[in-house]
Amino acid sequence: QVQLVESGGGLVQPGGSLRLSCAASGFTSRSYSTYAMGWFRQAPGKEREGISCIDRSGRSTYYADSVKGRFTISRDNAKTTVYLQMTSLKPEDTAVYYCATDLSSSTLIDPITLAHQWNSSLPYDLWGQGTQVTVSS
Repeated sequence: QVQLVESGGGLVQPGGSLRLSCAASGFTSRSYSTYAMGWFRQAPGKEREGISCIDRSGRSTYYADSVKGRFTISRDNAKTTVYLQMTSLKPEDTAVYYCATDLSSSTLIDPITLAHQWNSSLPYDLWGQGTQVTVSS
């Protein structure tokens, strides 16, 4: 059974940093490396927002304008884990953070499709349970 499990969330003061991890189980390192991985977040009363994505090799990364320059996505295919390093956190970053991948469709395997659809939730069909990030003094 494949699943994604996020960790690393918590309460942090404005300006602080957190590192989220998303561990994938049920994958071999080889199969995991065929999937792009995305990070999304959802704040109370708001729609789920795609904030970052990394292609299967780790060479191409994408960021929402709201987090560009502050967040860094990376992956370790040998550990079947994707990370989201978050710095200069703001109260508006408060949300539940999810990782996801397009397990069944492999829609995002194509680089052009990935570049245009990475921040839409539609291609993603495997989601983690989410981890809460709260930025508050």
